[in-house]
Amino acid sequence: MKDKPNIIFILTDDLGFSDLGCFGSEIETPNLDQLANDGLRFTQCYNSARCCPSRASLLTGVYPHQSGVGHMTDDYDLPGYRGYLKDDCVTIAEVLREGGYRTYLSGKWHVGKHDPIKRGFDEFYGLLGGFTSFWDEQSYVRLPEDRPVRDFNQGEFYSTDAITDYALDFINEARQDQNPYFLYLSYNAPHFPLQAPKEDIEKYIKLYEKGWDQIREERFEEMKELGIVDQESQLTPLSEYWDRDREIHGVNPDWKSIDPDRKRDLIRRMAIYAAMVDRVDLNIGRVIEDLKENAELENTLIVFCSDNGACAEWDPWGFDNWITTTNILHRKADLEKMGGPDSYHSYGSGWANVSSTPFRMYKHYSHEGGISTPMIVHWPEVIKRKGEIDHRPAHFIDFMATFVDITGAPYPNVFNENEILPMEGESFLPAFLGEAPVSRTLCFEHEEHCAIRHDDWKLVKIKERNWELYNIKEDRTEMNNLAAEYPEKVKEMEHLWKEWAERTHVVPRL
Repeated sequence: MKDKPNIIFILTDDLGFSDLGCFGSEIETPNLDQLANDGLRFTQCYNSARCCPSRASLLTGVYPHQSGVGHMTDDYDLPGYRGYLKDDCVTIAEVLREGGYRTYLSGKWHVGKHDPIKRGFDEFYGLLGGFTSFWDEQSYVRLPEDRPVRDFNQGEFYSTDAITDYALDFINEARQDQNPYFLYLSYNAPHFPLQAPKEDIEKYIKLYEKGWDQIREERFEEMKELGIVDQESQLTPLSEYWDRDREIHGVNPDWKSIDPDRKRDLIRRMAIYAAMVDRVDLNIGRVIEDLKENAELENTLIVFCSDNGACAEWDPWGFDNWITTTNILHRKADLEKMGGPDSYHSYGSGWANVSSTPFRMYKHYSHEGGISTPMIVHWPEVIKRKGEIDHRPAHFIDFMATFVDITGAPYPNVFNENEILPMEGESFLPAFLGEAPVSRTLCFEHEEHCAIRHDDWKLVKIKERNWELYNIKEDRTEMNNLAAEYPEKVKEMEHLWKEWAERTHVVPRL
């Protein structure tokens, strides 16, 4: 078995499309940038617009509604909305374990009541739910329950570091035998609450004094220079936002119109966010170094993605209380406390607009800003397309098919006496090897924000609005709505979307 590759799938939480240096950001991400320069970047890989559906689709290789996690973890007693992974799908961990792999998860689970050990993972450390303080050790658990736990000194616990500590423990354990391993390294950063070590925050304060308009423009120019987007691409105007109840609606303001006190508060929020991304990269560097020291980097497949677009919840100012979504304007000495153990913040729709550069919209939505993930793949023993950027469409449903293809692990028709849904995705391996793209049709729905992508055409809508039609090859930033020019194309694609919705248990069906 030792000739089969180890697989490390790294997932971040609420990271926007342009938040890595190798995708145009000013945030320092040297370790991920190096993986990109030595591997491949995919610019049109899609998630499912929000954490639970994306994680369900990634883990099972079927659309989130088919897995039972079409929304979040509440059970609506509907086939597509049970709030947990159903028995008629299998996880990557279950499939690879049957194929001789050790299976580990360090980080965030958040796909319902059946914990990772019950769904194929040998070992788990992390967060079973969606979000909590990065400083609160008691919120993170070790499974199975009889396993030893690390002893963190008082004041030393920070979850991004701890998740990596356990990931390295798991890798080291896997070296005790000849079996390959699958590690799902699922960071909960940079999801709110925005919290980071103060020294990491401070190095970004001055940088964000420029404000979000200038940072967006600088990222966009860097993305064109890198080849992430075409030279002919257009930067979208500042995006709209809605509050949680969709009662308040507006457009992000331009930076120069904002009061100086508010600017200082917002600068701090973005600096904390950047520090969280910086810290994730630092920890990924620890994993890479460990692989190098043990001569394992060459035959380890590393995949990096984000679970959805940037988090705009719920207005330009961000919130300081998740339950009420109320905002506190922090001033003077109070600014210094932001990001610490006693603080709680989001960064709001204005900075989320930056993270989504150059796209419209964010997490929850099916426009490109909501479903596009920065994807990096590194596997030196197999991938020879060093530093290339690949623009073919792909989806989280593809990872199951990819890992089955690479490992030869059998995908079951029946598992634990349950009939199993067939895989929906296509293997990435031909893309790794540089083969020509194939025709794809990919569908999306979350909270009635819907889309279908068929080759170069995309039909998309916001819940309350009509369908919009875009030629993604010519207009990736969705600036030129062609619905009025091609009404038959709209009807054709809407019909395909409705057929998909019927088949995969999406409700309500439009």
